[in-house]
Amino acid sequence: MNYNVNEKGYYGKFGGAYIPEMLYPNVEALRQNYLKIMAEPSFKEEFNQLLKDYVGRPSPLYFAKRLSEKYNTKIYLKREDLNHTGAHKINNTIGQILMAKRLGKTRIIAETGAGQHGVATATVCALMGLECIVYMGEIDIARQAPNVARMKMLGATVVPALSGSRTLKDATNEAIRDWINNPVDTHYIIGSAIGPHPYPDMVTRFQSVISEEIKWQLKAHEGRENPDYVVACIGGGSNAAGTYYHFLHDENVNIIAVEAAGLGIDSGESAATSVLGKEGIIHGCKTLLMQTKDGQITEPYSISAGLDYPGVGPMHAHLSKTGRAEFMSITDADAMKAGLELSKLEGIIPAIETAHALAIFEYKTFKTDDVVVVSLSGRGDKDLDTYVKYFKL
Repeated sequence: MNYNVNEKGYYGKFGGAYIPEMLYPNVEALRQNYLKIMAEPSFKEEFNQLLKDYVGRPSPLYFAKRLSEKYNTKIYLKREDLNHTGAHKINNTIGQILMAKRLGKTRIIAETGAGQHGVATATVCALMGLECIVYMGEIDIARQAPNVARMKMLGATVVPALSGSRTLKDATNEAIRDWINNPVDTHYIIGSAIGPHPYPDMVTRFQSVISEEIKWQLKAHEGRENPDYVVACIGGGSNAAGTYYHFLHDENVNIIAVEAAGLGIDSGESAATSVLGKEGIIHGCKTLLMQTKDGQITEPYSISAGLDYPGVGPMHAHLSKTGRAEFMSITDADAMKAGLELSKLEGIIPAIETAHALAIFEYKTFKTDDVVVVSLSGRGDKDLDTYVKYFKL
């Protein structure tokens, strides 16, 4: 079984490029050039240098001693929260801004939910001196105010999406509209492993630095490259794609994907795509999508803005349908509890997205000598207000 993209842009039956004709030249130019550009020695050198000196990679692989003792297994945290800008998102935006420059683009657009991708995009645009427009749902602008302030301070224009549920899905719609109107000079930096081919593959490759580092770091810690389990939270799925990438074809490594169940899978207020989703097309790709019987997209819900998406990346849809990954759905309440627990046990306040991944230890029992690597995808600064209100701190 192949878990990587094929030459037509599909993961099994998921993926592809379902795009308006106006976008075809843009997407096609990217498809024809992305692998060539990524293979260029000068590109690799610049990308790796920026990851090291600007982002601060490699991010540590930290053995969480007290958490491990509590759950009687070996838990390692891949500390993406320690990257510049506070999450994994910067790995991809550095790669894509270098790509955009080589394709001759001068204007950058992006969508953002939790704001981390928007901040990461605004950051690299400031670094490279390019114009930056970030689309963000009106609701997310309100609940992620610190990140909005960061984007503006970095010189980005933040445009509210006022339609639909006014969250990530709608921000993406607005960004695509902008791209259709400005196809020549604009590159759209998609922040997750979603969108028309080649985006899911390109984003995954830029994020695969995560699993690449896990292998040699685990060798130093445990004397072996492969963990027994890799765990990541999943909305569109970029941190997960990067965490899984170098383990996809090693069946001895179990993959766990953790989705947001919101108020409960059957509550009508959820974002558990693997359970509730059916095949459909969203934002340029065929994937699993939460929708009504007549194909209208269902509004997702999660307390975490970054998991509040009605679909999942096509690679993850394939991993779900083939059974290669085990999907678990975690409620708001369990995620919030796990976030507080990590803060008190390890002195690390995680993003609420990440807290979903940490909540699985209450529900799944691991062996004492299992090595479980969890992607700590982001830090909790942006969510402090939500934590404070939720726990009445």
